[in-house]
Amino acid sequence: MLEILYQDELLVAVNKPSGLLVHRSMIDRHATEFAMQILRDQLGQHVFPLHRLDRPTSGVLLFALNSDTARSMAVQFEQQTVQKTYQAIVRGYGPEQGVLDYPLKEQLDKIVDKKARQDKDAQDAVTEYLRLKTAEEPYPVGRYSTARFSLMQLHPKTGRKHQLRRHMAHLRHPIVGDTTHGDGKQNRFMREQYGLHTLALCCTNMTFNQPVSGEKISVNASLPEDFRAVCQQLGWE
Repeated sequence: MLEILYQDELLVAVNKPSGLLVHRSMIDRHATEFAMQILRDQLGQHVFPLHRLDRPTSGVLLFALNSDTARSMAVQFEQQTVQKTYQAIVRGYGPEQGVLDYPLKEQLDKIVDKKARQDKDAQDAVTEYLRLKTAEEPYPVGRYSTARFSLMQLHPKTGRKHQLRRHMAHLRHPIVGDTTHGDGKQNRFMREQYGLHTLALCCTNMTFNQPVSGEKISVNASLPEDFRAVCQQLGWE
């Protein structure tokens, strides 16, 4: 069962664990569990996913309970009035705060997107970031004599594929556990030293307007246990 973080007559938000696909996809034809199907069976009714979270990303995942609500909420996402907050552990001492406005080329899957245009222009992509904590551990990793980490708070202002992972990699502070855009030596060190086998990226808050009442709703998700354990080992409350 999925942890339900918020529910009313129109919407339901769950805490998606790392490793779970939102819905059935050709990207992984061997997967047998999907958040959409689990929640449908849990509630006993159809649900409509309103956005995506990468498979390795955890945190707030929002669904509509009918198609009219799905269409209404789609407008909020398109107008970028839905606010999302993520926390991530990254390599090194990340920048204190700022806004990265760095367009991203659309990442196409060889199977799913084989008929899509391969020459699209880069799309606007904007991320606000804030460094919350830093830590330095006395272990050599790669060419570095010590291991440095930062806890970052990230606010994506656009919704491009792998945006946060690609933007942090562009800043040369890749997210720990990112096997596609990250640092392999750092990832291996985190597995061996801290037992972290997942991506250290979690959507910890989502704020939106209830589509009928207009009330501002704020939904929070706790960090996954392994993410939280690493924070504790690094001395972060």
